Amino acid sequence: SDTGGSIRQPASFNGVVGIKPTYGRVSRYGCVAFASSLDQIGPVTRDVTDAAIVLNTICGVDAHDSTSLPVDVPDFTKALRQDVKGLRIGLPKEYFGEGIDAKVKEQIMLAVEKYKELGAEVVEVSLPHTEYAVITYYIIAPAEASANLARYDGVRYGYRNKDAKSAPEMTKLSRTEGFGSEVKRRIMLGTYVLSSGYYDAYYKKAMQVRTLIRKDFDEVFKNVDVLLTPTSPVTAYPLDGKMDPLAIYMLDVTTIPVNMAGLPGISIPCGFADGMPVGLQLIGKALDEETLLRAAYTFEQATEFHKAVAPLGGNK
Repeated sequence: SDTGGSIRQPASFNGVVGIKPTYGRVSRYGCVAFASSLDQIGPVTRDVTDAAIVLNTICGVDAHDSTSLPVDVPDFTKALRQDVKGLRIGLPKEYFGEGIDAKVKEQIMLAVEKYKELGAEVVEVSLPHTEYAVITYYIIAPAEASANLARYDGVRYGYRNKDAKSAPEMTKLSRTEGFGSEVKRRIMLGTYVLSSGYYDAYYKKAMQVRTLIRKDFDEVFKNVDVLLTPTSPVTAYPLDGKMDPLAIYMLDVTTIPVNMAGLPGISIPCGFADGMPVGLQLIGKALDEETLLRAAYTFEQATEFHKAVAPLGGNK
């Protein structure tokens, strides 16, 4: 599932394909809900063809999920043709500023040149409210998580502490032991922003900003077919590396806005930086996964980065 980039960012780090469909395109029934208005199911695959095949299988309305969209599902494999001539690709300037690794940016710009060679038209665009996306996400997502995860109290299902002497103690110990530190951090934050006296100051305002972010995309897509950005501003960080939670949160700066707007996004491999895979993100209009797949497939077939394998551990 992808709530703020959890399909696309791992795909980028590992040199594979990951697609987050339009919100509601795939049923979330059976998925443990984290943030219900942001979560979306999607595949991680070796190549774009496999992604299209999986989408054919998992997309569609589901009576068990009221947020699934009652729309026709096309045969996504028919979108897989090498043709981007005349396609208008937008480069949001806010996604190429401070914070992006120079070697990652270099690979992304080489991909831009490849698209130009293939016949696409590339223009710079602006999504002015991007700078507020991460902080807005970390108000809305924890707020929804604090409500969704309240059901895991040790009574009905999930982890249960066996040593508690009373029901309140069982709930306390079950949640203390059953949730990881990051989940507990987000539950506490969500409970805080929903509490009396803070709802209007934080949650309500965050929802208003989310609307502005969505409107930014609506405006840009009047003039372009697809947006192109880095999937992540950096390559994969060391497994044993110690990073501040706030620094980790900022790594989602290029993926979070897509979830906030409910749009489809795909990450495809586009090269290497210091031996580590770099992912290219394409963002499309709502319910237009076909154009994304066509653009991704054309680049994939012209470069064959999906067949390349990074050396174990890269050069780090």
